[in-house]
Amino acid sequence: MLRPIAFCLLCGAVCVESSVVFAEPPGEKLVYRTIQGGDLHVYVSKPDAWKPTDRRPAVVFFHGGGWTGGAPGQFTEHAQYFASRGLVCFQVEYRLLDKSAKEPPESCTQDAVAALRWVRSRAKKFGIDPRRIASAGGSAGGHLAAYLGCVDVAASANSAADAADQVSAKSDAMLLFNPVYDNGPGGWGTARVGARYPEFSPLHNLSADDPPSIVFLGSKDKLIPVATAEQFRDRCQQLGIESELHVYEGQPHGFFNANRSGGRYYYETVLAADEFLIRLDWLSGQPTLQKPELGATSPKASSGK
Repeated sequence: MLRPIAFCLLCGAVCVESSVVFAEPPGEKLVYRTIQGGDLHVYVSKPDAWKPTDRRPAVVFFHGGGWTGGAPGQFTEHAQYFASRGLVCFQVEYRLLDKSAKEPPESCTQDAVAALRWVRSRAKKFGIDPRRIASAGGSAGGHLAAYLGCVDVAASANSAADAADQVSAKSDAMLLFNPVYDNGPGGWGTARVGARYPEFSPLHNLSADDPPSIVFLGSKDKLIPVATAEQFRDRCQQLGIESELHVYEGQPHGFFNANRSGGRYYYETVLAADEFLIRLDWLSGQPTLQKPELGATSPKASSGK
């Protein structure tokens, strides 16, 4: 199935006209939530050797787009690569905000929580370890990934609620690509969240039980200052949480995408993320991502199912 997707240059993907048609992300397409009369989907990429009895780590990806645009396909190359390394990967579709309204990203965070709970509650079906589920994303999707790691969400008090609503929505690691994780005064998204920023801002919800993280940021990012990333890293380390920050000199917002700079920074950031997961004992062996050739338009990566 094909559908039109309008990407946002500001949030890291290629800006094109909405009439251009792109293939949906590869992998198994499943409904994880039905709300407001519509289905929300997740796209699942599995390793070639996958079987239901596995207990593999997993990564749940959230696309960028300022909470108002973008599509799950932004992380297709990432999902395929990490599936080739043995992880089960999920790309999440979530509700988008009206660009003209000033509503906070409540529906986006609700969908992110629902998606993580849906994945964890079906760990046996997907052959994954429910205690090794990473959240990952870029820009506004990086916000959602960091939200899952840092903002504590209570289980539903409704006894009639779906069993998944009782499952923890907290991720076990975070892979964050120029994330907008400071929504407080002066941070990104303040116009939407206003005085409610403590409900949404990962930076303002850090606590000692939060998971380890790796963050990628360009030094010329006009949305997320390097100082904000340093503050997040330093605060994590003060709390005893492992947190790495990788700053790429001269790079703007969205530099990490596979279709930028001939795949150079996609390669460098994914390689660092792979090594981070090795240190967490989520992956073994050496990274297999091939370094892009000079002038190449896209990186080469092994494919998963």
